[in-house]
Amino acid sequence: MSSFSYIQSQMPAKRKALGLLVAAVTCAISGIQPNQSTAQEKAKEPATVRPTDNLTILGIPEIPLSLTDKVRKYTEARAASVLDWHPTQPVMLISTRFANSNQVHRVSTPGGSRYQLTFFNEPVGSAAYEPNTGDYFLFTKDVGGNEFGQIYRQDLTTGEATLLTDGGRSQNGGWVWNPLGKKQIAYSSTVRNGADRDIWIMDPLNPAESRLVVKVSGGGWSVQDWSPDGSKLLVMESLSINKTILYEADISKGAVSESNPLKPITDPATEVAYRGAKYSLDGSAIFTTSDADGEFQTLKKLDLKTKNNIVITNDLPYDVEAFELSHDGTKIAFSLNQQGVSQVYLLDTKTLKKTLVPGLPVGVATLGGWRPDDSEFAISITTAQTSSDVYSIDATKLGLTRWTESEMGGLVPSELPTAELVEWKSFDGKMISGFLYQPPKRFTGKRPVIINIHGGPEGQSRPNFLGRNNYFINELGCAMLFPNVRGSVGFGKSFMKLDNGFNRLDSVKDIGALLDWIKESKDLDANRIMITGGSYGGYMTLACAVDYNERIKCSLDVVGISHFGTFLKNTESYRRDLRRVEYGDERDEAMAAFFERTAPLNNAGKISKPLFVVQGGNDPRVPLSEAEQMVAKVKANGSPVWYLMANDEGHGFRKKNNADFQFFSTVLFVQEHLLK
Repeated sequence: MSSFSYIQSQMPAKRKALGLLVAAVTCAISGIQPNQSTAQEKAKEPATVRPTDNLTILGIPEIPLSLTDKVRKYTEARAASVLDWHPTQPVMLISTRFANSNQVHRVSTPGGSRYQLTFFNEPVGSAAYEPNTGDYFLFTKDVGGNEFGQIYRQDLTTGEATLLTDGGRSQNGGWVWNPLGKKQIAYSSTVRNGADRDIWIMDPLNPAESRLVVKVSGGGWSVQDWSPDGSKLLVMESLSINKTILYEADISKGAVSESNPLKPITDPATEVAYRGAKYSLDGSAIFTTSDADGEFQTLKKLDLKTKNNIVITNDLPYDVEAFELSHDGTKIAFSLNQQGVSQVYLLDTKTLKKTLVPGLPVGVATLGGWRPDDSEFAISITTAQTSSDVYSIDATKLGLTRWTESEMGGLVPSELPTAELVEWKSFDGKMISGFLYQPPKRFTGKRPVIINIHGGPEGQSRPNFLGRNNYFINELGCAMLFPNVRGSVGFGKSFMKLDNGFNRLDSVKDIGALLDWIKESKDLDANRIMITGGSYGGYMTLACAVDYNERIKCSLDVVGISHFGTFLKNTESYRRDLRRVEYGDERDEAMAAFFERTAPLNNAGKISKPLFVVQGGNDPRVPLSEAEQMVAKVKANGSPVWYLMANDEGHGFRKKNNADFQFFSTVLFVQEHLLK
């Protein structure tokens, strides 16, 4: 199949027909007959997948074009997630992909067609209707994965998108609408100096008059809510995953002076993590989640005058990961992370009675907002066997209504593996867990294992849809194991702190203990193990490639950190202080020495097994230099190295054509270096 035919096969039927018509007209003009090729032309057709000009590759062999046919159904599944409700109509904005990247679509009825509203090569991020009439919506978009998100206004009559922010190297987003009917948003922006995330107010119809209202220091600031009377903003400062502070900012007098008007609501001296906050309907209290009273995030109501706390979910020993307050203030929908699986509850804010929503698929739920009449709220749900789709839950009967049914690309859900929760004892006696996916029973004997380590490190592996990874399980017979090493969220704040600073290598030892566990397994082959992971998981991959070189067959690092010292020096300034709290401060002499001693880059001489490194050229988090220096060092060892860099991507590949090429390359890497 030629590259042109492959592209055509991915088009929706109407677009494909249009493409064929254009091709026929072009051929007629040029005198060439359609569907007729000379022997010379056929000979020139590539038998391999050609990398596009935006890709830099090293060591990757030519990819047979025939591979695209073998893996296609694993690359074509779509997903949908909820963005917002229309203020006056039973209509949703959702995010999904029909071409190369996620765009904004409208769905007007459950099960209805997805009508595309934005058409960019770059993915569109968050989006929300203007909350009074819904004449336009706002959305965010960056360029090439650089994460310098800009806010745009899209007019629904003309379809025209207007840039509202500076369009440069600043981050903008996280807006909250003025509740008094004024068409204003409060949002955070690093536009002032690229590092400090100040709070601004803007009329999206008149962006030239946007004004700075809270001038701050640091990159961890965000707007949480706008007070019901329009006079104050609820603002959060995130100093680390373990410490955040809530403030009120009085904006009633207009723009602020150099002196900051922030009034602390919570004690700045305590190490407590808050994850979200909303004003009650009368503005006298806020609803929030925090770990102030124990190991987990619990839902609370905080009286702003007395500072008294009412703990609402102290009987649920798991993290409340998100909540949404209804417009009339009488109900809260919240989700609970129970060992990686989501449970959703509905709470009466007057009686504080909570009710579990029954019948949800076993998987991961992401809360959307309430419909303006508060009759239902939206959620997105993904499971191990289905990609993400959008649902709504009736506020009275708690019934589940499905709004989207994303195409699975030919995959049959019942034929996909389910997640098994497994545990093993680490070096210090702590129990570590993860999710194991086993291949079909037609694959006999002990199976090769791909260990996939999540990023963060404050992340968590959960029973999500595996997408392309299902190919390794279903077609190549690999088992896949997704561990939650120490430092992961979802297991309490003490567990989350166990890998901080000088304890960094303890999380690597958790993988060493996992290798021991695999060796004792009757189903898994300890002689055929690949380690992979992205971001912090990429660091873990490189560290394991160093420490466990003799116990693994190969490793695949995606946007990983190769030296914490160089990483902290080169990561974007708005992230640096936040990361220093987690990893350690490179300006401290002892910590700098620890980084030098333990860096995978400085121990690369121990790596002799094949290594594949994947990187985005515009990555603001883990800069390109982290990959380049590691590839150069391992290549100098004479060890096998593959390298793939996309100059139009950032912290991971978001565009389908790039993600597909990465997948094709990974399949070859697994076949060549794990399975043989």
